[in-house]
Amino acid sequence: MKYLLSVLIGAISYGVLSTIVVLAYGEGYQLGEVVGTQLLTGCILAWILAWYTKQREQRKAMKDNVISANGGKISPKLTWKHRLLLMLAGTPTAITGLLYYQSLRYIPASLAIILLFQFTWMSVLIQAVSKRQRPNGVMLFTLVLLFGGTILAAGIIEQGGTEYQMIGIVLGLLAAVSYTLFIQVSGRAVSWVHPAYRSAWMITGGLILVFILFPPYFLFNGLLWGQLLLFGFLLGLFGAFIPPVLFAVGVPHIGESMAGILGAAELPVAVLLSSIVLHEHVSMLQWAGVVIVLLGIMFPELYKLKKGTVRRAAT
Repeated sequence: MKYLLSVLIGAISYGVLSTIVVLAYGEGYQLGEVVGTQLLTGCILAWILAWYTKQREQRKAMKDNVISANGGKISPKLTWKHRLLLMLAGTPTAITGLLYYQSLRYIPASLAIILLFQFTWMSVLIQAVSKRQRPNGVMLFTLVLLFGGTILAAGIIEQGGTEYQMIGIVLGLLAAVSYTLFIQVSGRAVSWVHPAYRSAWMITGGLILVFILFPPYFLFNGLLWGQLLLFGFLLGLFGAFIPPVLFAVGVPHIGESMAGILGAAELPVAVLLSSIVLHEHVSMLQWAGVVIVLLGIMFPELYKLKKGTVRRAAT
């Protein structure tokens, strides 16, 4: 149960980000300041965790009397090639944040999170193309659910989409594309390294990219020591630190299928908070669309679990 809760809390943490970003925009902060403080906070927390992990490894090695003759360095031997690969793999998450947070300037948070969740079918498409395999009936049915649920959840039927600026919709979809690439790349880059070290280097890569695109003037003009520090800390904590750590703890024990189901909790949490905190109007028809999207996300994994259960029962 604790591993299930671990992944669930991680997904819920992701769901609060859009609300915090909109509140930060309401205080007059800009995109580069918001994303920059988020990744800076996340980077600091990630390196603290990496340092703590290394200390634990060294203490365990000393206790077990297996310290090597090279000064007790037992952490993975990362070359600069490995570090650069991890930093490069971390850049899509920064790009996703920039695109997603910028879309929140033009469209409601409830719609932005729905657009971001289009990474589900995009991942299916990429896998189908890379493996040169046509999606099976389960995947096609899932895509129909996702597309139909998105139409309802976005309020297109009720409002005709006229209230939304097209640039916001495009940015939201590009964020989904970037997140899809992050999913495809992050799991393969130097996968043998401890998750704490991988996260630290990947977040560092994202931070460097953001600071190149948006020079961190807020570090020197005193802006950081206002409410920006609070927003950045919350975003870094709930976006760049807690979810990766909890997923690293829980996913190996519950499996990727169940993690995918629990990860869908991000969507209703984001929509619910946008309705309660930001007072965005979410109709019953839109909520029905959210439920359909969730079903579309969970259906393939539930199908696999059921199929696996039937096979075990048959044997």
